[in-house]
Amino acid sequence: MQMGAVIEDRLSKRVTHVFAMDSDTLFNEFDKERLSRFKGTALQYQWLEDSLKSGEKLCQDMYVLRLDPQGEHIPDKSLDPEPGNENISSDAQQLQNKKMKTASEDTEIVNLKNNKDRRENGPFSSTSMSTSHGEVDNLSYANTRPQHLDTENDSSLSYCPPDLNKNITEIFGKLVNIYRALGDDRRSFSYYKAIAVIEKLPFKIENADQIKDLPSIGKSMKDHIQEIITTEKLSKLEHFETDEKVRTISLFGEVWGIGPATALKLYEKGHRTLDDLRNDNSLTNAQMLGLKYFDDIMQRIPRDEVQEMEHILQKVGEDVLPGVVIVCGGSYRRGKATCGDIDIIITHPDGTSHKGFLPKFVKQLKDMNFVREDLIFSTHSEEGTDSGVDTYFGFCTYPGRELRHRIDLKVYPRDIYAFGLVAWTGNDVLNRRLRLLAESKGFKLDDTGLFPSTQGSGGKRTASLIGVGTTQSELKAEYGGGKYDRTRNAAAESFVTMRLTYPNSEESGRKW
Repeated sequence: MQMGAVIEDRLSKRVTHVFAMDSDTLFNEFDKERLSRFKGTALQYQWLEDSLKSGEKLCQDMYVLRLDPQGEHIPDKSLDPEPGNENISSDAQQLQNKKMKTASEDTEIVNLKNNKDRRENGPFSSTSMSTSHGEVDNLSYANTRPQHLDTENDSSLSYCPPDLNKNITEIFGKLVNIYRALGDDRRSFSYYKAIAVIEKLPFKIENADQIKDLPSIGKSMKDHIQEIITTEKLSKLEHFETDEKVRTISLFGEVWGIGPATALKLYEKGHRTLDDLRNDNSLTNAQMLGLKYFDDIMQRIPRDEVQEMEHILQKVGEDVLPGVVIVCGGSYRRGKATCGDIDIIITHPDGTSHKGFLPKFVKQLKDMNFVREDLIFSTHSEEGTDSGVDTYFGFCTYPGRELRHRIDLKVYPRDIYAFGLVAWTGNDVLNRRLRLLAESKGFKLDDTGLFPSTQGSGGKRTASLIGVGTTQSELKAEYGGGKYDRTRNAAAESFVTMRLTYPNSEESGRKW
C-alpha cells in the first residue's frame, strides 16, 4: 500500500484505476476486449505528478484517457469549452477548479510502470541506474553515433502540455528572464510557477476568474492575465522592453557566465550590445566563450538528439570505467521534447572507482571531438575536505555538426548520488520547495546531502546527515543488528536521521 492506494501488477476486477503515459501505452499492454470490459478509470501519469506537487488529489477529469483505440490518446474533448462560449464556468470548468475530495476507501491501481519496458524507457523512469548503450564499435565519431532512434515513439512517451494559453505563458516567460537578469529571483520564480500551472490547463482562459482558485495565481498575477486577455499585451513587459537599462541588462544576462551584478557593471561602462562586449578585455575566458557561442546555445536541442548523445557518453564511460553509471538529467529526464542543455550525473556502484574518472572521461571525449571547449573543470580534494564531487562545464557538439551545446558533467560518490540526481533533474520549482521544506525542519538541503542548519566550527559544514553521516551502528540498531545496505535502505536511513520510527515492511504493506 502506498499513500492510500494498493499497487497491482495485473488487471483484475479489484482494479479501479489504470495509469499510463497515453492511450497507446494502454493498447500495447492490453487488448481491446479487455479494455472494453474494464469498468474503472484510465488516467495519465501526469495526474499523479500534479497531485503530488499540489499536496492533494486533483480532479481527474482533465487527465482521463480514452479506452477506444480509434479515439485520440488525449483527455476527453468533452471537457474542453466550446469555441465562442463566453461563459466558461461550465460543469467541467468547475470541476477543474474544485479540490478533489479525499476518498474514504483505499483505491486499487494497476501500475503499468511495473512492466520492464515501461520502467526502462519511460521519461519518469525510476530505474535510471540501468544504463542503455547504443551499437558502437570504437571511439571514432563515425562509429560512435547510435542507430537512428524512433523519434515518433519516443515523443509519445513525453508528456506534452496542451499549452492553449501561449499568449499568456510567452509574456510571463519574458518576465521570468527579465527579473532573473535583474537579480530579482523572488519575482522571477513567481512567474515561473504560474507558467507551470497555466501551460497545463486543458482550456483557453477567456476570463481571469476561471483560474482564481489555482495554485500560484495571486491577485497581481490574475490582474496581469486579465490585461493580457483583454489587450493582448502587458504594460509591465512593454515598460521593461522600452527601458534601455532593463533591456540591455537582460540581454547581457543571457550570456553564459554573466550574472546580474556583472551585467549591471557592463551597462554602466557604456556597453549596449553584444558586439560592445566582444571588445571588453575584462571578460573572463568562460564569458568570452559564452559570448562566442551565444546564438548556438540559445537553440533548443531535440530530445532524440539528446538521447543519442547520452548513449555516446554511456559507451565512452563504460570503456573508460566498466560499470560506471551515466544518466542524463534535467528536462530530458523529466520527459520534455526539447532541452536547453545537457546535464549528466555520474557515479559508480562500488563507491570508490569514480575517483579520477572525470579527467580521463573528458580527455576521451575531446579526442573524439565530442567535448570542444572548457568552461569549468574542478576535481575534489583527495584529503576529503570538500563534498567529493567532480565538475565539468563546457561545450559539446552533436556528431557531424559544429553547433555548440552546453554540457555539464557531475561525478558524485555513490552515497550522495541520489541528492545530485534529484537536484540536476529538477525542475526549479521542485528543488526550491524541497529546500524550503528542509529549512522548515531545521536542515539545509543541496545536491550533496542534508545537513543541520548550523555550520560546524570555523564555518565548516558538518557531515551530511543522510547518505554519509548517519552511523552504521544507528542503522544496524534500527534493523535489530542485521546487515545494513546503505543503497537499498535509503528510506530507512532518512527516518533514522529525522529521529522517526521507521515502519517495517509488514506495517507499511510495502515490499522492499
